[in-house]
Amino acid sequence: MVRAQGDELVARARDGDEAAWAELYGDHAERLVVWLRHLHHEDPASDAEDIAAEAWLTAARRVADFEGDRHDFAGWLFGIARNVSRSRYRVSHARRTTPLAADQLEAASGGTGDPAPQVVGADLARRLVATLPEREAQVVACIDVVGLDVAATSLALGISATAVRVAHHRGLRRLRKLVAAGGTAVDVTIGGVSGM
Repeated sequence: MVRAQGDELVARARDGDEAAWAELYGDHAERLVVWLRHLHHEDPASDAEDIAAEAWLTAARRVADFEGDRHDFAGWLFGIARNVSRSRYRVSHARRTTPLAADQLEAASGGTGDPAPQVVGADLARRLVATLPEREAQVVACIDVVGLDVAATSLALGISATAVRVAHHRGLRRLRKLVAAGGTAVDVTIGGVSGM
């Protein structure tokens, strides 16, 4: 029954039903931005919200090509966002632009600035995930940060479900070792495993 309702929702979205799009957006928008923030971005000009917006626009244009239900839509959308992010990186890398980082901009302007970016930058989970190799970081971000399942993560990243499971296992193992080696007393829960 749930799958049939999901199929109907996607069919309504294909037909341009704004309520169906709003429901899909409500299901995935916040998770998509959180996931994009956890990807390795070599380009400081990459903005998760902009990439997510472009992914939604691409999804709206290509929804007629999508085959699947509401559950499959998440993996498809995240895959689009991954491709948009890669494309933006290639373009910015080719242009060799280097915008000022937040602390450089603050120093150049002489102001104290908003402390919010510093708080976000100090987030333990983001810092830990950022230490992982790219594939493991993407998988851990998909599964443990935004709550995608293995199938949706596989579709989003364009890798097999087995590769997702292996990368997830390796990523969590690395995180456990990192936390243990750092001697931190922080109780971190990732993937249902507490106190890595």
